[in-house]
Amino acid sequence: MRQPTWTVVVPVKRLDGAKSRLRGALPVVPHEGLALALAADTVRAVRACPAVAEVLVVTGDDRVAAELAALGARVAPEPPGGGLNAAFRHGASVAAGGRWVAGLTADLPALRPAELAQALTAAQDGPTGVRRFVADAPGTGTVLLAAPPGVPLEPRFGVGSAAAHAAGGALPLAGAWPTLRRDVDTAADLAAAARLGLGPATAALLDAAPAG
Repeated sequence: MRQPTWTVVVPVKRLDGAKSRLRGALPVVPHEGLALALAADTVRAVRACPAVAEVLVVTGDDRVAAELAALGARVAPEPPGGGLNAAFRHGASVAAGGRWVAGLTADLPALRPAELAQALTAAQDGPTGVRRFVADAPGTGTVLLAAPPGVPLEPRFGVGSAAAHAAGGALPLAGAWPTLRRDVDTAADLAAAARLGLGPATAALLDAAPAG
């Protein structure tokens, strides 16, 4: 196994505005708690990945900062003006020099460290000096964007981000990696992630929710 050489940047929105399409997915479970659980399970999996030297969370939410710092992440304040791509750029700019940098979405509650390690290794084994990305399960979004040392991350997350990253010169990574590709935006996505096996924080909330 290679020495850990990656900084993974994970932006997390303020909880009161996070994951709006998921609101109400779990009856009696506070929405902010669910959004935080998704992020916590994502960070926990990244911290357990042997390829990762540091997890850098970018957030403007004090509760998120405290919870994810307790899991071992370094926390950087959200830049003025906010926005997901600004947060990715800010995180990449404060990451330790000389490392590979990956931007990762904060809604991967089924993520397995081994799958993340495989994707990061594949990114390093690709063409020199080229950014790489992993599309989400439907193939239109992006869950991970990777850049070698000295290469700007150039994030283009949002609707149609897979095509946007490709248009910007990033190359797609083709591994299966079902838990890495399974981001959660809707109740159906959450059910799909549950079938893969959730991390402990999200699993506990599903266990507490009434069956229906």
